[in-house]
Amino acid sequence: MDASSLSRIGLAGLAVMGQNLALNIAEKGFPISVYNRTASKVDETLSRAQSEGPFSLTGQYSPRDFVLSIQRPRSIIILVKAGNPVDQTISALTEFMEPGDTIIDGGNEWYQNTERRIQQVADKGILYLGMGVSGGEEGARNGPSLMPGGSFEAYKNIESILKSVAAQVDDGPCVTYIGEGGSGNFVKMVHNGIEYGDMQLISEAYDVLKNVGGLSNSELAEIFGEWNRGELESFLVEITSDIFKVKDSLVDGDLVDKILDKTGMKGTGKWTVQQAAELSVAAPTIAASLDCRYLSGLKEERESAAEILKEAGLEEEVGSVKSGVDKKRLIDDVRKALYASKICSYAQGMNLLRAKSVEKGWDLNFGELARIWKGGCIIRAVFLDRIKKAYQRNPNLASLVVDPEFAREMVQRQAAWRRVVGLAISAGISTPGMCASLAYFDTYRRARLPANLVQAQRDLFGAHTYERTDRPGAFHTEWTKLARKS
Repeated sequence: MDASSLSRIGLAGLAVMGQNLALNIAEKGFPISVYNRTASKVDETLSRAQSEGPFSLTGQYSPRDFVLSIQRPRSIIILVKAGNPVDQTISALTEFMEPGDTIIDGGNEWYQNTERRIQQVADKGILYLGMGVSGGEEGARNGPSLMPGGSFEAYKNIESILKSVAAQVDDGPCVTYIGEGGSGNFVKMVHNGIEYGDMQLISEAYDVLKNVGGLSNSELAEIFGEWNRGELESFLVEITSDIFKVKDSLVDGDLVDKILDKTGMKGTGKWTVQQAAELSVAAPTIAASLDCRYLSGLKEERESAAEILKEAGLEEEVGSVKSGVDKKRLIDDVRKALYASKICSYAQGMNLLRAKSVEKGWDLNFGELARIWKGGCIIRAVFLDRIKKAYQRNPNLASLVVDPEFAREMVQRQAAWRRVVGLAISAGISTPGMCASLAYFDTYRRARLPANLVQAQRDLFGAHTYERTDRPGAFHTEWTKLARKS
């Protein structure tokens, strides 16, 4: 092909995310070639490029024609389902690629798969990036948050493109080079884990306000809208307000009330909790959100349990608690509890990233991660600017909980937080995310815990030894023998 007709970049995988990202790239002035195994998806993308543009977007119908339509050194984004489809796509494309070309996997991939593929294509001289893409379909089209990790040379080849297509916030585009290896995928995974926690905490706020406060959906829409103009301003709070405004088109009433209470998931939350366990990092809020998704899936069991326990004499406590509630105070308390719980959830996610960064030598910049999450992504929030500044003040911050500003805010909100959790428990309303966050805060802030007793038990039944508070060394005691003597 004539060099002047070659595309600047290519994209393979034209489901909605792929189509939208390709159109975003083309709209920013970068000629792009697109390819999909199913030819109709190519045609669909070409049609959209004309109707939404026209944009400089070229469709190709074979791996060979696709690769050869891109200028060297080639950069090709893959947006296909994680796992084997990625390996199959890489195999099909690398047959026609050359040393110095780059593959960028934009899916939610397990970070170790990315590290394996980096080594695999390196044998052919091909560079590789594993790039987290957050923001869903809308973000892909209008500006996502991008988390590329792997070859720095590969990143520099497409840096100008990524900075143009990413979401734009007051302090720059929502993209940065994350680090080596699978760091980009790992950061996106933890981002999703934080997202799990955020969504769970918001759902608990809704549950308490609706079932203890007796608020209607229209009142909830107004409250979440008001919260979105303050410290809780975020994409998730904004869309929550919108959800409460939507009427059901099939029957009378609000659509949210007709949705089955079973939550789906794709695996990144589970990976986050597994990695936290592997690295001995406490992440109870994220773990609680995952447990709640599992429990939500037991719909039939829950319905049966409700009947059996009712027959056994369990009485609903909501009515008696609701009658004595000061609605205005409850709304303010729930807002404060949600904010404090979010701080703990983000602290857990950031601590997990720090532990992995130390293990892998990635040298992650936590302030920069908070910055690129300020726009485009699902967890985007004003709150993230304050996290960015906390890590700028102290790059070695042990936890967000002990940043002076956040610490002061948590102390100011803890009374309201405890009231909400206590009220929910009294009413029989489960708030596992808020409870986990509060327990995390209370455990982390205590200079001495009852772990001394646990360690004594371990020493008694397993001779695991223990340390003392008043002298160095490891000690073992014949506890049972001494106890019987006494």
